[in-house]
Amino acid sequence: MSSHPPIPARVVLLSGPSGSGKSLLAARSGLPVLRLDDFYKEGTDPTLPQVEGSSDIDWDHPLSWDADTAVAAVTELCRTGRTTIPVYDISLSARTGEETLHLDRTPLFIAEGIFAAEIVGRCRELGVLADALCLTRGPVTTFRRRFLRDLREGRKSVPFLLRRGWRLMRAERSIVARQRALGAHACDRDEALGRLANAAAGRCVMTRSAV
Repeated sequence: MSSHPPIPARVVLLSGPSGSGKSLLAARSGLPVLRLDDFYKEGTDPTLPQVEGSSDIDWDHPLSWDADTAVAAVTELCRTGRTTIPVYDISLSARTGEETLHLDRTPLFIAEGIFAAEIVGRCRELGVLADALCLTRGPVTTFRRRFLRDLREGRKSVPFLLRRGWRLMRAERSIVARQRALGAHACDRDEALGRLANAAAGRCVMTRSAV
C-alpha cells in the first residue's frame, strides 16, 4: 500500500441526451469514470415522477435521480480519491449492491449520465469542477443508438422503449437547451475529447454556456 496521501482531484461532468454516446466517450478517454446512472431511485420509491398522461415512470426526469447522494460521492472522490457507490440494475429498477471506486493517483475523473448537468452549479460552488460537457449527436442518430442499446441490454419492455424513444426524440433540442442553461458546454465527440485532454493537462477554464 502506498504511503502517499491521495492527490486532490477534480471532475468533468459529462451530460447529454440518453443514447448520445456518453459512456463510450468516457471509456475512450482513459480516465476513471463515475456512472451517475447508478444513483437512480429504486422503482418502489414513492417520489418517482410519472410521464404526464401516462402510467409510465419518467426515468428522464431529474426527480427520478438522487442528486444529493451523487454530489456527495463526487465530492468524496475529489477529496479522498475513493468512495462507495451503489450498483444499479436498470432492468430491475433497483440497487443490487455497492462497490468502491478508487482514483489511485489520477487528479481527474469523469462523472457521466443524463443528469450530470443538474449538479454543475453545486460542483462549481464546492470547487471540484474541471469542466462540464453536453454531448450531442442529433435526435435521429440518438434515437437509433438509444433504442438498439436498450434493446440489446434488455433495459425495459419494447413498448416502453418505443414510447420513451419517440418522446425523447421530440424533446431532444429542449433537453440540450436545458443542460446548456445549467452550465454544460454542448459539443460533439471530437470537441469533447479535446476538452477532456485540456482538463487533464490543467488547461481547461470553465465558462458558462449561453442558451
